[in-house]
This record gives sequence, C-alpha cells and structure tokens, in this order.
Amino acid sequence: MKRVIAAISLLVGCLALSAQNIPSVDNKDYGKRPVPTQEQIDWQQMETYAFVHFGLNTFTDQEWGYGDVPAAAFNPTRLDCKQWVRTFVEAGMKGVIITAKHHDGFCLWPSAFTDYSIASSPYKNGRGDILRELSDACHQYGIKFGVYLSPWDRHQASYGTAEYLNYYHRQLEEVLTQYGDIFEIWFDGANGGDGWYGGANEKREIDRRTYYGFPSIYNKVKTLQPNAIIFSDGGPGCRWVGNERGFAGETNWAWLRGKDVYPGYAQYEELPSGHEDGDQWSATECDVSIRPGWFYHAKEDDEVKTPEQLEDIYYKSVGRNGTMLLNFPVNREGLISKTDSVNAVLFHRNIAKTFAHNLLADAKVSVRKKESQVLMTYSTKRPITFSHLVLQEDISKGQRVRAFRVEYLNGREWTKLHFDEATSTIGYKRIVRHEAVTTRKVRIVIEDSYGSPHICFIGAYRQTAE
Repeated sequence: MKRVIAAISLLVGCLALSAQNIPSVDNKDYGKRPVPTQEQIDWQQMETYAFVHFGLNTFTDQEWGYGDVPAAAFNPTRLDCKQWVRTFVEAGMKGVIITAKHHDGFCLWPSAFTDYSIASSPYKNGRGDILRELSDACHQYGIKFGVYLSPWDRHQASYGTAEYLNYYHRQLEEVLTQYGDIFEIWFDGANGGDGWYGGANEKREIDRRTYYGFPSIYNKVKTLQPNAIIFSDGGPGCRWVGNERGFAGETNWAWLRGKDVYPGYAQYEELPSGHEDGDQWSATECDVSIRPGWFYHAKEDDEVKTPEQLEDIYYKSVGRNGTMLLNFPVNREGLISKTDSVNAVLFHRNIAKTFAHNLLADAKVSVRKKESQVLMTYSTKRPITFSHLVLQEDISKGQRVRAFRVEYLNGREWTKLHFDEATSTIGYKRIVRHEAVTTRKVRIVIEDSYGSPHICFIGAYRQTAE
C-alpha cells in the first residue's frame, strides 16, 4: 500500500505537543479555525485533578450558604492539607482547585478587605490561612494549585454596586499574588439572587454578562498569573461541560463561540459538545463530586461513588476530549473521609492497570489515502485481544477529525467495531470501549476531517477482571 506521509502525522505519543501562541491557524486546508496555546495544551495533559469544597457550608450542612452564618462556625479540629494532597497524588491527580470563597462570601484566607474570613474563626485562633497551607502542600508533593473565587457574594452589603467590583478585584489580587503559581482560576456561573447582603435580606439581580466586567478581570489574571487557565461557562481558557455529572458530549469540539458565551450562559445544553463553528479554543472541563453534594454532609457517607462509577466518568470526560475535575467534600474535622480517599485511589489504579500495556506498541503501521478518507492499518505479529481503543490528535495543529470508524480483520474480512456512542470527534483524547475482539489487524478510518488529520497516537488495550 502506498504510504501518504502528507496525509497524516504519526508520532510516538502526544506528551510533547507544542502549539503556536496565536488564537488561530490559517492554512489552505484547516482554515481560520482555533488552535490552543501551549498553556491550554499543558492543562489538558493533566487529564484529572481535584476540586475541594470546604467552608462554612461544611459546618451548617448546606450547599449554598445565605451569607448570614457567623464566621465563628468554621472550626475544623484536625485539618490537614497534606492528607488531602497525599490522597490526590495516590489517585493520580495532577492538581487541586479550592473554593477560596464560595457564594456565601466566607474567605478561607485572611483577606485584608473583610472580617468575614478565617481570621474571625476559632481555627488556629484566627491565625490560619488554608490557601497557604494547601499551596505549600501542593508544592511539597509536586502537584499544581488552583483557586475558585465566587463572583457572587451573598454576604457583602455592596454586592450589585460598583463598590463591590472594587472589593472583588482586590480579593482577586490577594489570591493571585500571595500563593505562588496558580494553574487555574474558577469563575462560577451562579450569580445574583437572594442573600443576606449585610443584613438587607433581599434579592439582587445583576446583568451577568456586563456587571462584573469580565474582560478586565481576565486581563488582571493574565497580568498576575500569565500561565493560569481561566474557567467559566465561556472560557476563555476552558469551559464548563454544562452538567455536574462529569459527562462530556460524544461529539465534543474544543471550539466555542466566545462572543456568545459568558458566565451564567442560559443555553448550557450546548456546552457538552461545544460549537463546531466556534472561534475560540475552550476545551471542556467536566466537574463532578465524588458524593451527591459538593460540600460535606454526614448523611451522604454511604453514597460515595464507587471506583467503577468513577471509571465510567473518566471515560466520558477525559475519554471524550475533556478533563475530569473530581470534587472531594472535606469533612468537619478538616480531612478527606476514608471511603472517598480509598475509592478515588482504587479508581486510579484500575485505570492505570487497564492502560499499562499498549497492544499496538510494536505493530507495523501502514497509512494510505482512499478518495477523501485516510486509512491507518496496524498489523501485529501475534493475535491481540482488546476492548479499549485510544486515539489522539496533535491538537497543536487544531482539532480536525469530524468522523471515524474502526475495523478489525475477522478471518479474511474487515468487520466494523460497534460502539455504544458516536465516533465523530477525537481531539486531545478519545477512548472508545467495546466488546473484546481478537485479531492481528486493526484499521482506523478517518472518514471526514477539516483538512489533513494529524493523529499522534493510537493504542489498543484490554480491561481485565480483578
């Protein structure tokens, strides 16, 4: 078969991708479509990282605090950020994002601009700083540190006015300048509504699109933390997946119409798949909690997701061109509960075991072009039995594949592998699961793409029972 080098790029792997530091690439076959920055590539290669929801809600059994709970209610007795980070490391996670300030306005660091913070709590007699403790633990164990700073503040009397915006900017500067490198900052889409607001106890509506002046906020982030990925419903660094189950769309573009989407975007059902006509690279971050709630509730101690449930989420997040942000609700002692920790670690071990050996690592590869399709055939010396297939595009050259199929040689005939989901986009990583088959030849057919496809990795694996 004729090898068509120009049709496809076959590399050893995707661990050293590079990208042009420009918003789009213009060439005759890809067109003016978005490509990622190097920071976005580095971020997506993290694949899995942790979320921590911890604050006054932990001690009041709430999910969304009203903003009226005294700071004195915050009183963890055995708080140990190193215990958290050890769990994350053993669970294979590359970083953590903490709720520095949730919607109730309570700050986990001693902010100079409010007394509604950890400085007014019994924890360490008011001399604690959980952002400092966690960032130090991350540095010690070699994982990345990120922060969630809620734009909505149900405690502050000035919320809804220009004065609050000044307050928010000053707090943003505190968290971005006092704790070292930050890999991601989270801007939630929940904004405006009822709250305490300094005792007003009223509902305050704001224009979610214009009130905060997000462009100026994003500029501040890029000035103070130039490598940080900015999360919101509309990116620009990465986008919300549009649900809290951790499931990306079977078709999932890393593209978004950036001018249309903003924090609090009403058409969130579009977000799992992105916009094929998007003009901005904002890949999907899939957030999900290991428990039903985001904050700790003792009644949920028997509802922790199993390792098998977490595996399924992994395949539907990382395996669908996204990342997996797994939340750990720290308990009232200030620790990650044992079941949560054990299940997360077992999940990682199961995934690592499944993908420990690529059955196509030593296969001979032939590539040819047939009309508008590209065919990649992998031939092995001995028959292999596999149940998982991993495909990756070199996203430094953009996201190109629109449709593909997989076939295996069954006797003398090529037989199409059947999956329970659409085989459309690939992106950074696509993992498809199927009934185990045995063969000596596997063929991946790129049926449709924007210009020449650039596939940088294909691997076949078999999941074995414990």
